[in-house]
Amino acid sequence: MGIFERFATMLRSNINDLISRAEDPEKMLTTLITDMRSQLDKARQQVAQAIADEKKLEADAIAMKKQAEDWERRAMLAVQEGRDDLAKQALMRYNEALQGAQSLHETWVKSKQETESLKSSLRQLNEKIEEAKRKKNILIARARRAEAQQRIQDTLSGMGDKSAFESFERMQEKIESNERKALAAAELQQEFTGDNLMKEFEQLEYHGSSDQQLLELKAKMGMLGGGKGEAPKQIGQGQDEADDAEIIEETDSK
Repeated sequence: MGIFERFATMLRSNINDLISRAEDPEKMLTTLITDMRSQLDKARQQVAQAIADEKKLEADAIAMKKQAEDWERRAMLAVQEGRDDLAKQALMRYNEALQGAQSLHETWVKSKQETESLKSSLRQLNEKIEEAKRKKNILIARARRAEAQQRIQDTLSGMGDKSAFESFERMQEKIESNERKALAAAELQQEFTGDNLMKEFEQLEYHGSSDQQLLELKAKMGMLGGGKGEAPKQIGQGQDEADDAEIIEETDSK
């Protein structure tokens, strides 16, 4: 099983576990992103180790090739010196080093291909996680909207029998009934605490007394025909004197 296969298996396991016990979508998504980043860090470390191993294979292949070249040079030197026996031994070492270098080179080529594939997968995984981070807020908003819609539907379903509205109307009727009772009690209280007819006459008497006071004030000020300081005439007195004068005139003419 490869690095990313193990990573995918662990990630699916963690996601399934989180989803099965998820209660808060925002918390779940944040935890998922955090878990993805954690697993990505572990995968990055493993890819880095794979790259280091590939670099070591490349260095070993280069070193083995150089060793083969050194033995070939030694063999050539032995031939120049007429030491064919040493040249044969050097050529044997050259062949061994050359085969080892070729084997290491082939291993390194495969390792490099795998490493490049791992690096590409790691970049893709990182991009997906970054995309998931960008989508997180959108998903959270959608989850909240869905939750609100569900709450509204639940509320409407619970109010399907109109019990809440009926209770509201009953409370309104009760308040209006209490208001009517309060007005009736105030009216009764007024009936028992005073005589309305007497109050009306008292108001009339109050106005009559005011009119009388006004006449007296005008008489005192000489505005009713009398001189200053004269006693105010009684209401109706002037008419009686005029009638007496007419009677006297009639008598004298006879």
